[in-house]
Amino acid sequence: MVVWDKVNREHVIQAIREYDHLGPEAFFSRHGFAPTTTYDLIWERRPYPPKAILGTAYELATAQRLASADFEGGKSGAVKVLGNLGFTVQPRKRTT
Repeated sequence: MVVWDKVNREHVIQAIREYDHLGPEAFFSRHGFAPTTTYDLIWERRPYPPKAILGTAYELATAQRLASADFEGGKSGAVKVLGNLGFTVQPRKRTT
């Protein structure tokens, strides 16, 4: 089980900035994650993949890389951790 106590808001914001700088494909390739399918992390009115951002924030905080399979992304995982850090995470809007 992953312990998130070393990850703070600044680590998450730093991961978001890296995502913006690299773009989605390079970010996912560098950190080993994939696009989100269920939830969006909303920051400055833009959507981000919560699990990928949190996993990268963990790597920034601890210098240890997590694989996507190492932690949950849903309500009891990344969504909850990010919410506890004061971020807004919401279900993805379906486009039909």
